[in-house]
Amino acid sequence: MADKVAKLAKQINSFAKSHGGAEAQVAYIGQRGARIVLVGEDGGWGDLVAPSYELAEQAVEKAGITRHESFDGEFAAKVETGPYEWKRMAGIQIGG
Repeated sequence: MADKVAKLAKQINSFAKSHGGAEAQVAYIGQRGARIVLVGEDGGWGDLVAPSYELAEQAVEKAGITRHESFDGEFAAKVETGPYEWKRMAGIQIGG
């Protein structure tokens, strides 16, 4: 599993490099594992799925970025949403 941690850390570092730095939050998603939510310094965001919560934590630690316990406050406020996200959110609300 060390290779999975290394691969995830490499993907996290690539995201951080593309977005002027990044921070993360790890969320347990059941049997699928854990979701690593990444927020770049430029407001861009993305996510990765790890096979377990522990591997996700190890990958974030190996990448050397700040990990938040929850997705709220100043961390969540860094996310910038564009027309695509607003259209998707509206579509979900009205059944689209």
